[in-house]
Amino acid sequence: MCGIVGYLGHREAYPIIVKGLKRLEYRGYDSAGIALFDGSDLKVAKTKGKVVDLEERAAQEITKDGTIGIGHTRWATHGVPNDVNSHPHYSNSGELVIIHNGIIENYEPLKKELINRGYTFKSDTDTEVLVNLIEDVKKNEEVKLGKAVQIALNQVVGAYAIAVFDKAKPDEIVVARLGSPLAIGIGENEFFIASDASPFIEYTNKTIYLEDEEMAVVRLAKGVKVRKIHDDSLVDPYIQELQLNLEQIEKGGYDHFMLKEIYEQPEAIKDTYRGRLLADEGIIRMAGVDDNIQKFLNADRIIVVACGTSWHAGLVAEYIFENLARVPVEVEYASEFRYRNPVITKKDVVIAISQSGETADTLAAIKLAKQNGAFVFGVCNVVGSSIARETDAGAYTHAGPEIGVASTKAFTTQITILSLIALRLGEAKGTLSKSDYHYYLRELELIPEKVAQTLTEATNQHIITISEEYKDASNFLYLGRGYNFPVALEGALKLKEISYIHAEGYPAAEMKHGPIALIDEQMPVVVIATRKGHYEKVVSNIQEIKSRAGKIIAVVTEGDQAVKELSDHVIEVPETFEAFTPLLTTIPLQLLSYHIAVMRGCNVDQPRNLAKSVTVE
Repeated sequence: MCGIVGYLGHREAYPIIVKGLKRLEYRGYDSAGIALFDGSDLKVAKTKGKVVDLEERAAQEITKDGTIGIGHTRWATHGVPNDVNSHPHYSNSGELVIIHNGIIENYEPLKKELINRGYTFKSDTDTEVLVNLIEDVKKNEEVKLGKAVQIALNQVVGAYAIAVFDKAKPDEIVVARLGSPLAIGIGENEFFIASDASPFIEYTNKTIYLEDEEMAVVRLAKGVKVRKIHDDSLVDPYIQELQLNLEQIEKGGYDHFMLKEIYEQPEAIKDTYRGRLLADEGIIRMAGVDDNIQKFLNADRIIVVACGTSWHAGLVAEYIFENLARVPVEVEYASEFRYRNPVITKKDVVIAISQSGETADTLAAIKLAKQNGAFVFGVCNVVGSSIARETDAGAYTHAGPEIGVASTKAFTTQITILSLIALRLGEAKGTLSKSDYHYYLRELELIPEKVAQTLTEATNQHIITISEEYKDASNFLYLGRGYNFPVALEGALKLKEISYIHAEGYPAAEMKHGPIALIDEQMPVVVIATRKGHYEKVVSNIQEIKSRAGKIIAVVTEGDQAVKELSDHVIEVPETFEAFTPLLTTIPLQLLSYHIAVMRGCNVDQPRNLAKSVTVE
């Protein structure tokens, strides 16, 4: 998690690094720090809190001179968030300084050995162990910084993206990655280092994404030299041209990134199927699927691996694939899949889903699946991400940057991609009639317009009114059936992660097997009750809640009167095919969570204890 930024060039480093850290705060925001080299000495400021707190501290403690520097915004792993544990960390001599995203798993034995050699430690972090290990190697092996980093990292177990600076080499920064992402921006006589490209997009569109077990020495005079960490072999790096633009990562007049991203969903879904869904021609064109169609058609089963919101998208896909393509699907938490010694064969297709393309558990699950001979297909949003590179084939969602920690457009665009794959397979296998196939294509093409209808100002104001009534609730229950059971899970997740209200999602039929005991006049129950699917049964569930004085907030198909008469509040969505209802029903739940969180004074884009991209276990 954590965000790292570095700069060396001809500009003042401080404003570039601070601005970059603000753009990376979605990765972690419990503390921040910066180190600048002013030509003769290192100036370090760091503090518990956000980057704005760092700016205040830096104004008091350091001069901001210098054209080389590194900065860090932290999501705590080892050591509580405080000033001392904040990055950057010095070596004992004060010559080396480091920033680090990841976890050094064997830091304790390394720390004991370094203590035996006379090293002392100020913080509780694994990162301070690493910088002193690098110093110890540099001193005892009498090698330059780059070689010292390489030797030290070969003794390390864990995950890392690091940037290291040596006062003795004031024109270079050494970087390395294993498991955690790292990008190097290539400008005119300047270089940028960051966890992703957003900190330097206005300066250059050329970047190198380091691969796992690669390191680079970035020198102002000599450029970038990339090597393999384990065998010292030189790598010819691929310089990628970025498609990201500055406007995409700004709020665009919205109060929060999350709200902006909710309202971007009509266009995001359209961008996801653009060029792939040709409804008038009756064609779905997806190179990653078309080139490997026999892998899909011959699969005994599909295994979906994902975490969080992506796991919920996978659950929706289970219904879609089994219904339209008649192929067995298992949906696994990536974090559990990798440790369960799962049965995987060459006849399995594994679909790995991740917005960032950097989720550590999902990456580990991919590697396990590939080791066992499965064909692995990736679904992610970030071009050039680790999952995009690790998988055998895949598809980008093209949702654009998602900065808000609580995923919104990631969920709907992932479902869109998975729907396209399921329809393509259903057509290829003959499990969908030609007429049904064409109906589905036309309806999917209409979904962005129907999402936009769900995002009218009238609907938003109605949800604000509902939010005002329930913002002080201690608990929420979310219920759905069939395709909308995963939407209930996702709605509950959104509420608890940004408003800190306890919420649980359940299949509506399971309410009688325990959760109904929670129902009273203090319990708001959000029920997804569209006319498609198991409508009558959901209506019965609503009646059971109502008879126990529960408060009903129902998401219904527009024009529904039966549920309206039973409910305290209804939110209408346009009618669509059952398989596509999650793309509509999730929208009001996102807005409900957003408005409740704002009314409770919560930091919507940066909820406590969370980070956007989980790049460590």
